[in-house]
Amino acid sequence: MLYSLLKTAHVLAIVVWVGGMVFAHFFLRPSLTVLEAPQRLRLMREVLGRFFAAVTLAVVVALVTGLAMMLGASAAAPLTLTTLPLGWWIMGGVGTVMIAIFAVIRGRFFAALQRALDAGELPAAGAALGQIRRWVGVNLTLGVAVLVVAVSRWPQ
Repeated sequence: MLYSLLKTAHVLAIVVWVGGMVFAHFFLRPSLTVLEAPQRLRLMREVLGRFFAAVTLAVVVALVTGLAMMLGASAAAPLTLTTLPLGWWIMGGVGTVMIAIFAVIRGRFFAALQRALDAGELPAAGAALGQIRRWVGVNLTLGVAVLVVAVSRWPQ
């Protein structure tokens, strides 16, 4: 029962993260072309601020539940670093890269977007938002790859 709860929380955290990237990248961003640049940039700051807060929580939940599931599995059947399924290594490794990318997006590019908007420097804000878009695209690609590994149960 505990393993099922951990897995549910883990999957929900990933849904928030990857689903949010899909929404922002493919639906929200293209729809904002109806707004003038200053409005578009301010709206994206507000949306991304809320989304990044949710992703921060999702990252913590995914890490904690992922590690707990690994520990729970090893309690049921002894696992070592050399006997962990390859799929778990792939998910953990790619997930770690995604977390690092998210940290850069939030800590560097989102901070630059906020500073530029506060200073009224719209070109710099637009450049920062462009970097966020690029790196969210990278993270989205990695997230989809992890989901493919997870649902295909390959490799075990």
